[in-house]
Amino acid sequence: MNVHKNARLTPRGRVLMIERIESGVPLGEAALAAGVSRQTAYRWLTRYRQGDRCLDDRSSRPHRCPHRLSADRIARIEELRRQRWTGPAIARMLGMAGSTVGLVLRRLGLNRLARLEPVVPAQRYEHPRPGDLIHIDTKKLGRIEGIGHRIHGDRTRRARRLGWEHLHVAVDDCSRLAYTEMLSAQTGPACAGFLSRAAAWFATHGITTRRVMTDNALAYTRSDGFKAALAAIGARHITTRPYRPRTNGKAERFIQTALREWLYAIPYERSDQRTAHMTPWLHWYNHHRPHSAIGALPPANRVNNVLGNDS
Repeated sequence: MNVHKNARLTPRGRVLMIERIESGVPLGEAALAAGVSRQTAYRWLTRYRQGDRCLDDRSSRPHRCPHRLSADRIARIEELRRQRWTGPAIARMLGMAGSTVGLVLRRLGLNRLARLEPVVPAQRYEHPRPGDLIHIDTKKLGRIEGIGHRIHGDRTRRARRLGWEHLHVAVDDCSRLAYTEMLSAQTGPACAGFLSRAAAWFATHGITTRRVMTDNALAYTRSDGFKAALAAIGARHITTRPYRPRTNGKAERFIQTALREWLYAIPYERSDQRTAHMTPWLHWYNHHRPHSAIGALPPANRVNNVLGNDS
């Protein structure tokens, strides 16, 4: 239990004061030295002589509460809530105050509808060979002209109508080796060109792209150019489940790392400065940054270990 913020003594200090009293020091003198009143010293002494040798703070919770809700009433509130009733509806049904029902729901952890659904267990997977699956995704980024609100914190000082840039990422499922480009669009032709260049880049590292996973954006699923790019590299296209971005989690996680360690790591004056830092940061990520999911190895080392390039 936390000690009260205005307490003069910690539990150890209280015991020390009582031990001095028990050794023969007058109570008033020991209380004065400890900075507490005689009444407080008597109270600690009484507790000590009753067998409390720790003198910790006690809970201020009352021993009994006559107006406390019964267990049956709390169970009824929970039952209705699990039927997806709202708090006000439950209060009207049971003839209770809405604030009381809200308090009970918060204590039960059912104040939000999302908490009524069971937590979906994480289904982690990893393909055994580099190139078995390449995760592809994009991140829309506002163009920069001056320091943004993420740095100075003032959202009223915002540059308007500067347009957008699109970070395209490709991450190998087995090794987490990543390839990125900053493009002006995320249309079908842009995505098709990125896929072709990404596959060629992975090939320089000895990785043959066999499957490609994307979300269900039209640029991936309806674009003839993207389908042609897939056919040209001989890869099979896999899409994520609708409204389940976690299926493409390795690309999503890479984007979060890029946001934290590159895109918003330092204040950029212009968009081209941000883009210029992409190549050195990506080299550091692939060749030097330890990745916890692959035994604290950099992705490039994982590729060499699996493909036997070190031998």
